[in-house]
Amino acid sequence: MARLARTAGLSDVQQEILSTVRSFVDKEIIPHAQALEHADEYPAEIVDAMMEMGLFGLTIPEEYGGLGESLLTYALVVEEIARGWMSVSGVINTHFIVAHMISRHGTDEQKQHFLPRMATGEVRGSFSMSEPDLGSDVAAIKTRAKREGDDYVIDGAKMWLTNGGSSNLIALLVKTDEAPAGGAGDQAPVKAHDRLTTFLVEKPSGFGEVLPGLTIPGKIDKMGYKGVDTTEAVFDGFRIGADKVLGAAPGKGFSFMMDGVEVGRVNVAARACGIAIRAFELAVAYAQQRSTFGKQIAQHQAIAFKLAEMATKVEAAHLMMVNAARLKDSGARNDVEAGMAKLIASEYCAEVTQEAFRIHGGYGYSKEYEIERLMREAPFLLIGEGTSEIQKTIISRGLLRDYQA
Repeated sequence: MARLARTAGLSDVQQEILSTVRSFVDKEIIPHAQALEHADEYPAEIVDAMMEMGLFGLTIPEEYGGLGESLLTYALVVEEIARGWMSVSGVINTHFIVAHMISRHGTDEQKQHFLPRMATGEVRGSFSMSEPDLGSDVAAIKTRAKREGDDYVIDGAKMWLTNGGSSNLIALLVKTDEAPAGGAGDQAPVKAHDRLTTFLVEKPSGFGEVLPGLTIPGKIDKMGYKGVDTTEAVFDGFRIGADKVLGAAPGKGFSFMMDGVEVGRVNVAARACGIAIRAFELAVAYAQQRSTFGKQIAQHQAIAFKLAEMATKVEAAHLMMVNAARLKDSGARNDVEAGMAKLIASEYCAEVTQEAFRIHGGYGYSKEYEIERLMREAPFLLIGEGTSEIQKTIISRGLLRDYQA
């Protein structure tokens, strides 16, 4: 076992889970990732194996058939999977966020209906906030749900749904006319965020008009992050029952989604750590195989210093990710720490990957070498779950809150 990115204080169960996942990644993901990625092919056999391992239910409570593990365990599993191929970690990331939201905020009926099947992977979740005309400005959502008796009718378009085609459950954030009930007082002004509601939309997997009024147009062609499907979702008079409002709480969708995004940022940090670890592994191996001027290039100070800096960045990012996960598991607020972890892990991932690319020289530009794929995957993490600039905004607001003059 490599000495980088070790995590102190893990239980025997956690260590056993990670050992099993690491072996799975080495035997079943890394040998096939290049071919699947270049073909932009959904990793169906890998996903089936993860279902058999119980990974889709890793954090779902045991009473609903899951393993009941912590966010830390999940983040470390994601780190291992992303080390093999980031797209595979994307298959379970949005699923995990949706399961977390239902576990934390769903009604008893919603938990009973969804969680046991999510634990087995029979139901797989996707997560939808973004729209074609907005990114980080969530309050500007245009997709609207209008109440009609016991139903709502949804109209609008959503963008960037990871697993949009392969999933059969969407956690969907839309605008409604209802503000959250109670808590603010009748005289309190209603904010734009108070008009947002999360729906749990069940649908068949696939593309085209999957249900009356709901169309998944097809996969978006991306620079990297291949294999996993990223889609739009178009709603045109789509009718859904009021019982599908998450938590039976119209107007509280924004806070529910932000809870999901908070754990999602830890997940993105973990994915960035996984890619950075793999980039370092490839670089340090290549630097000891390639020779110039009569010695391994690892023996040249210019390369040795690169390796030292890369390893330090990997270790720093991993420790910040672990800290953010442990804070969330403790019940403490971790918006600042999750933002810090996501910021530094994604930025360091891009830097470490580029240095590994440089160490490979001309071979790094060849599709035969794994580092070429990592170079196309790393940039996604700079924008996923909020850009670095958004993370800086979150961090600075939290610091000013905690250090008021």
